Amino acid sequence: MMFENYVDIHTIQEIRARSLVYFGCGAIQKMNDIAAELKKRGIEKVMILTSKSAYKGSGAWEPTVDALEKNGIAYVHFDGVIPNPTTDSIDEATKAARDFGAQALIGIGGGSPIDVAKSVAILLEYPNETGESLYCYRFTPEKAVPIVAINLTHGTGTECDRVAVASVADKNYKPAIAYECIYPEWAIDDPELMLTLPPKHILYTSVDAVNHVVEAATTTCTNPFAITLAREVIALVHKNLPIALADPKDLAARYNLAYAALLAGISFDNGFLHLTHALEHPLSAVKPNLTHGLGLAMLLPAVVNAIYPARAAVLADILAPMVPGLKACPCEAETAAKAVEKWLFSVGADRKLADEGFTQESIAQLVELTQTTPSLPVLLSVSPVEAATELIAKIYTDSLTPFEA
Repeated sequence: MMFENYVDIHTIQEIRARSLVYFGCGAIQKMNDIAAELKKRGIEKVMILTSKSAYKGSGAWEPTVDALEKNGIAYVHFDGVIPNPTTDSIDEATKAARDFGAQALIGIGGGSPIDVAKSVAILLEYPNETGESLYCYRFTPEKAVPIVAINLTHGTGTECDRVAVASVADKNYKPAIAYECIYPEWAIDDPELMLTLPPKHILYTSVDAVNHVVEAATTTCTNPFAITLAREVIALVHKNLPIALADPKDLAARYNLAYAALLAGISFDNGFLHLTHALEHPLSAVKPNLTHGLGLAMLLPAVVNAIYPARAAVLADILAPMVPGLKACPCEAETAAKAVEKWLFSVGADRKLADEGFTQESIAQLVELTQTTPSLPVLLSVSPVEAATELIAKIYTDSLTPFEA
């Protein structure tokens, strides 16, 4: 983390992943450049997607609409994005975009508004398809209208990756899609826009970033880039999350957490995900009000326990900031798992599945959903240990209560 000693957080950096990310305090002003480029391409109408309220106090709204108006681009605002969005809500947003004639989409918010923007961007190019047909893999999209992602959280990484998530409510499915055509063309990561993020969201979005890299660094298809990024992400979150929780206005801590989340998104875009995300999606599909990051936090210790023997060297390396002294011996699995849980509890992620109403009787349904929800078997297939039914059930069981209980 040597960059902390010499990087000015008020200098807007251009970070080129597959998306062009404007990163740094004040980056929202780059909307002027983005709007000018949209206009240059002949785009006259865009739809802005948000939740009901998060965008209002963040400071993102006025610069965005000012940039559009300055460049003569008409816009319509869809503020019906819900947490854990459903395919029905995607269809509603798509209809609004089609009725307006939107030629590009701007998602302002965390994972939900940006993921809905990605989904609508595809469906605008495929007028005979629906949210359900998209998320149940009934067609394979190859094109989408341009997407701008204005990120208000430091966790999902969706502003720089090709992934989107939505629930198919009547089936209790929460699949993910991953297509080249839904990389946002431009993204804005401005830590000043994240200062209104409530403490709970500071915590759980950061936990999401940690989970992204623990998984990305340990899949069977990982690569050195994903692992290298994982080391930096965990070090950044371990150092800066307690600071941000103690002082939510600390801009340097927010900058570092936003950078960690960006790196984590790029890491799992390269290394993919496995057990923790595959097992969390059924949790928040069954209980839509469950925060994704909390679901991951409840599962992570048991997943570390399960995979540590197969990836001891990698995990001992990347977990070192929060679990110092690991020797990369497979025999340390439970020690590592308990230490990760202790760290999670220390920052406030101290709930387990039983606290959220799940019981031993819930596990059979969760296991079935893990194995049958579209896309989740793909995640299971790259687990570093065989994702057999018995292992999945054991991870859920071990996550009902604390390891030290």
